[in-house]
Amino acid sequence: MRHPDLLQLSREHHGALKLARHARRATESGDPDGIGEMARRVASFFSGELEWHFHIEEQGILVFLKRIGEHDVARRTLAEHEELRKLIGALSRPDAATLLSFADLLAAHVRFEERELFPLAEAMLGPTNPCPSAPPGEMN
Repeated sequence: MRHPDLLQLSREHHGALKLARHARRATESGDPDGIGEMARRVASFFSGELEWHFHIEEQGILVFLKRIGEHDVARRTLAEHEELRKLIGALSRPDAATLLSFADLLAAHVRFEERELFPLAEAMLGPTNPCPSAPPGEMN
């Protein structure tokens, strides 16, 4: 069971994985119109949901992990967030290779967070301690 401060973020990962799967399928179709439409959907999802999700992680979990000396995990997470942002920027001119790169990185990033980042944060937080750097109410 996820720590209460991570539950919503973990739930949001499901939507991100679903988006990555649909993006991968669009690239496999080879249909330029389908790729363009999917690139627009990805960009919309990113600006509407993922960017805020990243912000919460960057201002909460990653600050906390850096504070306790977990710099490598925080650095990797930030680097992947930045790469995903760059790929979104590149999708303003949709192409299959960029869309596939985004889909693959997003899926791998979610798996990393669920399997490594969140369990590490949970071990440090304990069962009921709030994430100390999260603004009140933002992580719940």
